[in-house]
Amino acid sequence: MDPIYKIPQSVLVVIHTPDLEVLLIKRADAEDYWQSVTGAKDHLDESFETTAMREVAEETGIDARARGHALLDWGLENVYEIYPRWRHRYAPGVIRNTEHLFGLLVPATTAVTLSPREHTDYQWLPWRDAAEACASPSNAEACLMLPRFARTSSVLPE
Repeated sequence: MDPIYKIPQSVLVVIHTPDLEVLLIKRADAEDYWQSVTGAKDHLDESFETTAMREVAEETGIDARARGHALLDWGLENVYEIYPRWRHRYAPGVIRNTEHLFGLLVPATTAVTLSPREHTDYQWLPWRDAAEACASPSNAEACLMLPRFARTSSVLPE
């Protein structure tokens, strides 16, 4: 059987409250690696929005479509070099990934249920503290951009 490789197209979803508290989750496969929700497309035809909703549900148990939640496509992408420790997950020769950014506004009381296979802990931090805690530079930058994008989705939907 041929190996199944990850598609080098992914999402990064900054989950946040109206007060700009950001949810960070700790990876199970990397010591002290805090991040927002991330994940690759399951197939090339999967939209980034579908990928974002699926990954949020898989990693945190949060339904991005639930009442009081607002998923916002930031219309931004990062292209970065895949860390050597994770390149084996991709087809030979693939060294870059394109990451599409989203924000997900949730009520402050939103429950989190981690996938223990992927993450071991979570924390809610003010956006600046979250940026400092992120292991990934692109994730830190996304947290720092949050106030600009949160203004466009500052009112929770009914």
